[in-house]
Amino acid sequence: MSADKKKFLLRIDQQLYDQIATAADNAGNSVNAYIEQALTRALHQPSFEQRQVVGQTVAANDIVADSGLVLAHGIYYRYITTDNAPIAPGHDYAIVAATGNILTLQVI
Repeated sequence: MSADKKKFLLRIDQQLYDQIATAADNAGNSVNAYIEQALTRALHQPSFEQRQVVGQTVAANDIVADSGLVLAHGIYYRYITTDNAPIAPGHDYAIVAATGNILTLQVI
C-alpha cells in the first residue's frame, strides 16, 4: 500500500460486506480496491441536473419571477441569472449551470 493513502475504519453490516466481496472477486480486485474504485466513480458521476437539465431551454412562462422559481423537467428549482439581472418578460432562457437545486439561466 502506498504511504500517501489514508487508513480508516469502515463499519458495514455483514450482508453488504458479502455483496461487496463477491463483486470485488468477480472484478478480480481486493475488497479495498473495489471500494476505492466505487467511491471514486461516485464522486465523479454528474448529478441528474448536470446530465438532464443543463443545456435545455426554458420558456418564459416556466419562470415564476415573483417566487424565484423555474420549472425544468417537471421540477421547480431556484434560479439565478448569469448577469444577476431580473428576468426579462417574454424571453426564453438557456440553463447553463446547475449547483445543487439552483440553476443558472442565460437569456437567449
